[in-house]
Amino acid sequence: MRTRSLGRPWRRFLALLGTAGLALAGAVALPGTAQAANVLTNPGFESGAVSPWSCTGNLGSIVSTPVHGGSKALAGAVSSSDIAKCSQTVAVRPNTAYALTGWVRGSYVYLGVDGGASTWTSSPSAYSPLSVSFTTGAAQTSATIYVHGWYAQGTYQADDISLDGPGGGGGSDTQAPTAPGALASTGKTSSSVSLSWNASTDNVGVTAYDVYRGSTSVLTVSGTSATVSGLSASTAYSFTVKARDAAGNTSAASNSVSVTTNAGGGGGTGFKQAAPYLFEGWGDPPSATTVMNATGVKWFTMAFMLDGGGCNPMWDSNRPLTGGVDQSVINQIRSAGGDIVPSFGGWQGSKLGANCSSASALAAALQKVIDAYSLKAIDMDIENTDEFENEAVQARILTALKTVKANNPGLKTIVTFGTTTTGPTYYGNRLIEQAKSIGADIDVFTIMPFDFGGGADMYGNTVNATEGLKNKLKSTFGWDDATAYAHIGISGMNGLSDQQENTTPAIWTSIRDWANGHHIARLAFWAVNRDRPCPGGGVVSNCSGISQSTWQFTSITAGFTG
Repeated sequence: MRTRSLGRPWRRFLALLGTAGLALAGAVALPGTAQAANVLTNPGFESGAVSPWSCTGNLGSIVSTPVHGGSKALAGAVSSSDIAKCSQTVAVRPNTAYALTGWVRGSYVYLGVDGGASTWTSSPSAYSPLSVSFTTGAAQTSATIYVHGWYAQGTYQADDISLDGPGGGGGSDTQAPTAPGALASTGKTSSSVSLSWNASTDNVGVTAYDVYRGSTSVLTVSGTSATVSGLSASTAYSFTVKARDAAGNTSAASNSVSVTTNAGGGGGTGFKQAAPYLFEGWGDPPSATTVMNATGVKWFTMAFMLDGGGCNPMWDSNRPLTGGVDQSVINQIRSAGGDIVPSFGGWQGSKLGANCSSASALAAALQKVIDAYSLKAIDMDIENTDEFENEAVQARILTALKTVKANNPGLKTIVTFGTTTTGPTYYGNRLIEQAKSIGADIDVFTIMPFDFGGGADMYGNTVNATEGLKNKLKSTFGWDDATAYAHIGISGMNGLSDQQENTTPAIWTSIRDWANGHHIARLAFWAVNRDRPCPGGGVVSNCSGISQSTWQFTSITAGFTG
């Protein structure tokens, strides 16, 4: 059993933050009040057709029972890979308050507006009301309203959806946008195709693009690029794109492009990340931009996203998901040209994986964080007896990761866990086997090669542990060496570990060079907070306990290229 008095501190030493409100400079225009008029078309689906609602995967249909009002309702046939998201884009007025309401029935049904507020209900057996309010932006002229279910939760029903407020502008817009131009494939894997096209024009404005696979609408986006996932390997597909405006006018189709997906059976993830841990709740947190400027590092692994109660994600269980110090630091990192991956879990604390009641509830919690920060990757740090050594929780975490990856094309998923000097433990092997069994499609399996129990050769032990992981990935997934390495991460501990193992800057440089030479996917260490010298200082939170230069381990890590 590893202890992490430092690696995952038993107590979090938090700076007390003031609670003064934010002062806004200058005059602020107050939002207008919406008039009580439903601006949605076919809000109760009484026309007997889905249009002008658009449903992903063509999974929406009209049913006559069960209904909430009238004689018709919408049914969304959720699958294991599609949430049957049905949406409608309408014209709205800028800086105006709107009230969105609806009646839904089924497990985990969501109602919301793209890019804004949403709400959901867990599993009503009868129709239940949902409501959410939002205010349009200062220049916003359209809004996309949606309702959807959740993966593998069964068909949901929705009825009598209302968006109360004034419509956008005056008169009737009947002019369709021009067709998108120059549709082309920009990349592909064995299960996805990335596309881009030239923007359409419209007399009022284009609000959405619908991507078609053959004659089936499979994806709706607001920009001029998209990635279609869930495809079969070595298979030819044909794609077109149509543009839509706020009035629902649809353009002619773009040119058609045919793409054959890559062969299956492995291949690299294309993901490379040098991302040392940074913790805002402990260890005298340094300025992230100061570290970036001094070292050239671009990514940080932000610790730790935990449960604030009720399966509700919060930083360290007590700092808000958004609007607090963590978001401020993330904004600074991104403004400086960097990015972050949040780490969920860790050695201790109230963890979402252990506390959320189901995989779908955990996936919903992860999605809140993904949406809050438009994430490119997430890290699940699976440790201790409550998560790592709990087989049911392992399964819950992997299933939730599979769900959010399916729902967020391009999202990279990372799992991080402990190891022996020769490779994964029983529970590590089981984690890998279960990931294969359920098709979780994990991008990076990261081991933490420290706290071995007094291991002296930190370079040799790290290499041996990583080789053991590589061999396990090969035997489980049938990969070759190169593919297995491309799915591996190393997360070390700079300076003295909890068990007095010493990873010096020279050793860490050798580990980095080995990682580059074998083209692994990720290199991290715990933590930037400790990347400061204090020879003889012992195992403490804000320095490494050894002689080194300030930010030396971060500088070394920044040289990781994979």
